[in-house]
Amino acid sequence: MSSEPLEHNPWNLNDSSLKDLPFVSVIIPVLNDVDRLEICLNALDQQTYPGDRYEVIVVDNGSTESPESLVNKFTQAAFTYESQPGSYAARNQGLSVAKGEIIAFTDSDCIPVQNWLETGVKHLLSTPNCGLVAGQITMFFRNSNVPTAVELYDSITYFQQKKYVEEFKCGATANLFTFKTVFETVGSFNSKLMSGGDLEWGQRVFSRGYSIVYADDSCVAHPARHSLAQLYQKTVRVSRGHYQLDNDKNDSNKYLFTELLSDLSCIRPPLRSTFRKVMLEKQLKNRQQKIQVFFMMVLVHYIKFLEKKRGQFLQIINSFGGE
Repeated sequence: MSSEPLEHNPWNLNDSSLKDLPFVSVIIPVLNDVDRLEICLNALDQQTYPGDRYEVIVVDNGSTESPESLVNKFTQAAFTYESQPGSYAARNQGLSVAKGEIIAFTDSDCIPVQNWLETGVKHLLSTPNCGLVAGQITMFFRNSNVPTAVELYDSITYFQQKKYVEEFKCGATANLFTFKTVFETVGSFNSKLMSGGDLEWGQRVFSRGYSIVYADDSCVAHPARHSLAQLYQKTVRVSRGHYQLDNDKNDSNKYLFTELLSDLSCIRPPLRSTFRKVMLEKQLKNRQQKIQVFFMMVLVHYIKFLEKKRGQFLQIINSFGGE
């Protein structure tokens, strides 16, 4: 498919000045998601950013059906492969072949708006000492009139980019801009992590004194998870990532048994505070939706609790094996 530069010139610059715009490398990891990847690539093909000033790097992470033939249909897109499982390992592979001085990340199931690159780059260039720009991620449902309980929960829980920037000093890689020199300074993603790598990397960026900003006008759309199976997989992956991050900070096995037993009281979810939080959630339109999300929150609490106990138990078993 053609990726010719669009006639629209959002930068209000002459042809010679347009050539001076920074070159951008968009990195997309993918695993068995060829249909949604095609939608993503079509959206990237229609960007207002000059077409000769960006490339799209698709990193296959072991798909059973390789997306290479699809990628080859797009003039600006390039295909590469990473055998180590994990999206952060795949993103690191994309970084190793990226030509751009600016790096942009999105995911294969995301749909960037037409001015996504334009606005993201502008925020990055206009912020002094900028380390990263986290763009808005809007969630959409399969049936907007009748969202499932899982979709409602997903839409108010994950990809809260503004909150990530302000409270956790990071941004989700579904919509992230940075300079390649920032990676040269703080290092690449932790390729061992299956989740939470953007949190860990973003906090490294912030700790080195870089500015991090949220951009609500540089937007991608992301489908909400709609089934219990998808929610379970997501919750387990995120819980394992957080547990792994905590262990990396404190790798002592001295208190493993104590940790395994210490917070058994947490098996009971904080029902009152959870109910109060749901009732005050403005994104939920009626009482029925709020009740649905309340039960989803209780379910997720138990999944997280059991996953944490599983991780602690396995760590105890592994510690015996290492002695």
